[in-house]
Amino acid sequence: MTAVPLPDGYSYGPWHDGPDPLAPPADLRDALDEIGREVMAGSSPRSALEELLRRGTERTSGLDELTRRLWQRRSQIQRRNNLDGTLQEVQRLLQEALEAERRELFPDPDDEARFREAQLDALPPGTAAAVNELSEYDWRSEQGRENYQQIRDLLGQELMESRFQGMKQALQNAGPEDVERINEMLSDLNDLLAAHAQGAEDIQERFEDFMGKHGEFFPENPRNVEELIDALAERSAAAQRMLNSMSAEQRAELAELTQQAFGDPRLAQQLSQLDSQLRAARPGEDWTGSERFRGKNPLGMGEGAQAMADLAELDALAEQLGQSYPGARLEDIDLEALERQLGKDAGVDARRLSELERELRRQGLFERAADGTLRLSPKALRRLGETALSDIVNALRGKTGDRETQSAGAAGEPTGASRPWRFGDMQPWDVPRTIRNAVLRSVSVGESSVRLDVEDVEVVETEHRSRAAVALLVDTSWSMVQEGRWLPMKRTALALHQLISTRFRNDALQLITFGRHAMSVELPELIGLEGAWEQGTNAHHALLLAGQHLRRHPDAQPVVLMVTDGEPTAHLEPDGEAVFDYPPQPRTLHKTLSEVDRLAKLGASVTVFRLGDDPRLTAFVDVIARRSGGRVVAPDLDGLGAAVVGDYLRTRRR
Repeated sequence: MTAVPLPDGYSYGPWHDGPDPLAPPADLRDALDEIGREVMAGSSPRSALEELLRRGTERTSGLDELTRRLWQRRSQIQRRNNLDGTLQEVQRLLQEALEAERRELFPDPDDEARFREAQLDALPPGTAAAVNELSEYDWRSEQGRENYQQIRDLLGQELMESRFQGMKQALQNAGPEDVERINEMLSDLNDLLAAHAQGAEDIQERFEDFMGKHGEFFPENPRNVEELIDALAERSAAAQRMLNSMSAEQRAELAELTQQAFGDPRLAQQLSQLDSQLRAARPGEDWTGSERFRGKNPLGMGEGAQAMADLAELDALAEQLGQSYPGARLEDIDLEALERQLGKDAGVDARRLSELERELRRQGLFERAADGTLRLSPKALRRLGETALSDIVNALRGKTGDRETQSAGAAGEPTGASRPWRFGDMQPWDVPRTIRNAVLRSVSVGESSVRLDVEDVEVVETEHRSRAAVALLVDTSWSMVQEGRWLPMKRTALALHQLISTRFRNDALQLITFGRHAMSVELPELIGLEGAWEQGTNAHHALLLAGQHLRRHPDAQPVVLMVTDGEPTAHLEPDGEAVFDYPPQPRTLHKTLSEVDRLAKLGASVTVFRLGDDPRLTAFVDVIARRSGGRVVAPDLDGLGAAVVGDYLRTRRR
């Protein structure tokens, strides 16, 4: 695409200076949800990010899919092709030349014709030896002469193409002047590389003189000798790996045949010297590797060298996509090479993944913990909380289209939101928004004056905000991980935390985990908590911490919510030791229920969310509910979050 000039001096064209400023921003919400699920399931944030990039998104192929396509392309190159194309073509041309020459000689009764036939019959069996033997032969057949010249031209074109990409096409009709010019370029190139190896001080000046004289041979437009050597060494090493991949007989045939390239043995000698200098200058290139080709499509020397270069490029891309080396970033991926090998769609996918990784880091969704590990930032947790709460609210609403039933009386406090007035509403008007609506409507219909209409009216949403002290107790014993309850438990805590921190900010929420021991945790700790094999469900310790939290807020309505899938099998002794036994000891049950009674005296009813159908668990949580005046809810895993949030709202209204 070329820029299109406009009369006023502006022009439109492709954007080349960094990311497209008009491109839509990367949508991070779905990506963050995926990462959040992985983190809550026990992965580290870094592992979760890497997993997302490997798996991809709904509209973008991941690194694993791109890598699979790379290996498929690599396999296709090896399965479809073989490397004896030049030998086969030379053999065909030689056979046709000999047959044409014999047809020309057969009708001639002259002794010279018989002598020539004897010469042809005495040719050595090898293709290269026969071609060399015929170098001085005076052909009678026009087709034979043309075929033999085609052999020489083909060898020259293939030999140059194997070292300089694109040269075969340029040398289709090469004459003696072109061959001489190529020999001159190779001689000057070898002199330049020799001067570079010797550390010549004027090497840049020599390079510029060389490019001014022979720049047409180098479409890569190198800027200095180092870039020139890089380009030449990569191609030369590919040609060497191609030779390494052939049989010894094929290599010997080609080595002998190349002496006939363009009928000038100097070409092969110059290229041999060039290869030696490049190998010395770039020993880090792969000069000894080889590949196995097992297909039926014959490749010439130039095509074979390109196939080897493609295989090396595919290997480098696979390493870049693997991101397994220290300091790996998606910006390392060579997008041009990826598009060459897999097409533009692969480049688009890789670019999107890179933008996604960059945006996740740039927008502060990850941060470094004190120990140097990567963790989700508060901003990321808020976004995850919004998603979790939104899912739960949708589940609580039931049918879509239901009228909002939240009370907003005069005794309430504004929520900060407003909504259109409906018949029967008693809320105060939101005057600025009402006037704004009237102005916009009047302007849109072309009225010259502003007139208030009933459809312009918006009312202020208010709610009665009593204060609550909420303790959410979540079971973190191994059975929660084993039975697939770990992630729903964390999402429930995340949603409740989001609801309280955004809608009921006066409420005091305490998150308490309990396994063998219980402890009060902050949300990031709970989200990043990994499941551990630990025996014990210490509900006693958890209820004890809940009581301490409620006593710190005596003016608040007490709310205790417990999520568990097992009966209490541990309790806390006065010295701080957690005693475990199964089946539960009477002392464990007694201490747990005693703590329930203490909570009841504080006015707190305990709602137990029972996960699982164990009869002993069912019987015990029923006892807790009766003694505390609470209740037992037995939701499925998908409904756990809605059940906890719904019960919190119900208890708070009550």
